[in-house]
Amino acid sequence: MDSVIGRFVWSKAGRDKDRLFIIIDVTDDAHVLIADGDLRPAGKPKKKKLKHLKVTSKTAEEISQAILNRKRLTDDDLRKAVQWYLEELSADSASEEG
Repeated sequence: MDSVIGRFVWSKAGRDKDRLFIIIDVTDDAHVLIADGDLRPAGKPKKKKLKHLKVTSKTAEEISQAILNRKRLTDDDLRKAVQWYLEELSADSASEEG
């Protein structure tokens, strides 16, 4: 279950529907804690059911390493990782169109 830490996820339900987050902890088999450094800061992550999330195959390596090495996670790091992934997605869709 540790392999999901650092994974990018899309919220499928709730007020944060269609927002991109990063899994920063696993609470049990059905729940994880997510944060994006913006709407949900690292200090106040959202507990969310896995069934309400679309887990991507991409991992924010620097975030997952920071968590696994017990380093302090900053909102800035989370925001940068989310921004990087969104830019990656838009670059992918632009290259498919062209």
